Amino acid sequence: MNDEQKNERAFGFIPLNERKPKPRRVGITEIRGPYYTPLGIHYLEDILETVGSYIDILKFAGGSFALMPKRALKEIISLCHTYNVWVSTGGFIERVLTYGPDMVDKYIEECKRVGFDIIEVSAGFITIPFDDILRLVEKVQKAGLKAKPEVGIQFGAGGATKSEELAAEGTKSPQWAIKQAKRLLEAGAYLIMIESEGITENVSPWRREVVAQFIDQLGLETLMFEAADPEVFSWYVKDYGPEVNLFVDHSQIVQLECLRSGLWGTKSTWGRVLTYKK
Repeated sequence: MNDEQKNERAFGFIPLNERKPKPRRVGITEIRGPYYTPLGIHYLEDILETVGSYIDILKFAGGSFALMPKRALKEIISLCHTYNVWVSTGGFIERVLTYGPDMVDKYIEECKRVGFDIIEVSAGFITIPFDDILRLVEKVQKAGLKAKPEVGIQFGAGGATKSEELAAEGTKSPQWAIKQAKRLLEAGAYLIMIESEGITENVSPWRREVVAQFIDQLGLETLMFEAADPEVFSWYVKDYGPEVNLFVDHSQIVQLECLRSGLWGTKSTWGRVLTYKK
């Protein structure tokens, strides 16, 4: 049996929305790896064997990789690469920053050594000059890795902080966040991760106009949106189409891809998500 036969889709006569091949610039799906639930190599292999062609990036959350045996971490990263899936650190660098500059250098070197492709650069819990963030992005890129900075409007975002605590922290100006994102892209950032808190998470009503401003001024292809809630990622696809870049939990990959492909959906999306490629 050749590779084409191995990868032949079941019920291939049923049409789906066309997907661009990997590596994609639009329609990227990043899935959360271990954090809320463990995710080892055997469970991950099941996911990748069945729906790996729809997954672009696996992201570790909360520094979970620092709890693992190095052997197990390398096996997970190697397995992802076998399925043409890149691997990202998540925003753990902001924790490493509290240990000082030398530790940041060691962290970036170790990320490259074990096989990470992307380092997410976030500062949801700390206050740091923006020029320092730019320096971190440049340092990541000089190490031969992709930098994916996180930008948002909510102070104190991350770590499932309660909505009451976030409300007390306040929010930033969307235009200021957009200006930061533009400078990060000019510095060579791979993608800008848009933090969901303050936009679609722990806020009512959702700040839909903020999403529209980001997309209007930066374009879909430069942004990835946190959307680890079916109601949220359904809204993104319904409003911005199946080629919006989204971050979801690994348990949601099938539901999201059914929606992107036009195969299935909810009352408001069933049979309505389409593409036209010629």
